Amino acid sequence: MTTARLETFADGVFAIAATLLIIDVGLPEHLQQSLGKELLDIWPQYLAYAISFATIGIIWVNHHTVLEQVGRVDRLFLFLNLGLLLTVAFIPFPTRVLAEFVRTDDGRAAALLYGVTMLAMSVTFLIVWLYASRGGRLLRPDADPRAISGITRSFLPGLPMYAAATLVAFVSPEVSAGLYGLLALFYVVSSSVLGRRQPAAA
Repeated sequence: MTTARLETFADGVFAIAATLLIIDVGLPEHLQQSLGKELLDIWPQYLAYAISFATIGIIWVNHHTVLEQVGRVDRLFLFLNLGLLLTVAFIPFPTRVLAEFVRTDDGRAAALLYGVTMLAMSVTFLIVWLYASRGGRLLRPDADPRAISGITRSFLPGLPMYAAATLVAFVSPEVSAGLYGLLALFYVVSSSVLGRRQPAAA
């Protein structure tokens, strides 16, 4: 299989996952107050949608960046990618749960579910990249060393940062949700900046 076929399949999964997010944004069946107040009251749904859409978008951009450096794929790489795409396709569910329950007594469980999902995504994405890049196993012969170094450096902080944001849920689900938003912003910056930096001297 070519990287082009893998990329096309992955693009479809990303597109479906991003689209499913909006399905869970909506008003209650029976309005308890005026429409304007109801629209304002569901602000957690808007926020959860924005954070998850941005996160899926960043994963998609980074996935393209990774595949730009990959020259060939093997069977194990395909299965590792399926693991990553499985976590991406799952994101709409914890997003809906977080939006609905973050301000309730079940907010901790909702924030933990979202955090564990993001941790799983971060782990699988890192595994995909390390498998392809270690020793240049699947990389193009002309792969850009700056891009390789930048991708690795931008991926490594993901695990501890998502773990920290998830643990914060035990103290404050609202703060934990805010940290997930900041992590999305971090990856916007790291994806666009770190990949362009010169690699550090050995």
